[in-house]
Amino acid sequence: MSDGFFLVLEGPEGAGKTSLATALVAAMQAEGLDPVAVREPGGTGPAEHARQALLDPASRLDPHTELLFVAAARAHLVQAIIRPALAEGRIVLSDRYELSTLAYQGAGRGLPAATVAQVNEVATQGLTPDLVLVLDIPPEVGRSRQAAVGKSRDRFEREDDGFHERVADAYRKAAGPAVRHLDGTAPRADVLAAAWAALQEARPETFRRRRG
Repeated sequence: MSDGFFLVLEGPEGAGKTSLATALVAAMQAEGLDPVAVREPGGTGPAEHARQALLDPASRLDPHTELLFVAAARAHLVQAIIRPALAEGRIVLSDRYELSTLAYQGAGRGLPAATVAQVNEVATQGLTPDLVLVLDIPPEVGRSRQAAVGKSRDRFEREDDGFHERVADAYRKAAGPAVRHLDGTAPRADVLAAAWAALQEARPETFRRRRG
């Protein structure tokens, strides 16, 4: 592996990951960086087909099948885009990665953590992020945000309150050397500033102090 940097954004529904990803890409480009932005599940042709099946409210997937769909999409994204970009020394920003599987299929669906971890290992072939930014937010705040913008609810968003509480709790408890928690209820500018500070701490030679 060369000087590539792998950043992952995580959090429950309505946490603001997509908005933060967009803002971070713009901030990086303003600093002369050229990030590769991907999302999960998705990012490749086959992975987008899996995404459609996973999010479609009409899909009937049991937890184990759901886990394997997620893993297959991730495996192809890692193989086709993430690893090659990192090998070229690029910055890769992924909206979700393996922590999502532990939160949704593990805590949310109730699959054993060991099973989820093993499937994640197969899908990623051991590729771990340099930094994971978790946007913590109460489920009810995320739902109200989505309702405010009239978002059509997908298969996961239609799950009951208990499911979303378990997912949010798993995120709140997430820990590890690469994991940093951010307040997802803060104003967007503050979240961006906190995210950039975490990037600067993780790789100061790449992410310089932002101007203005």
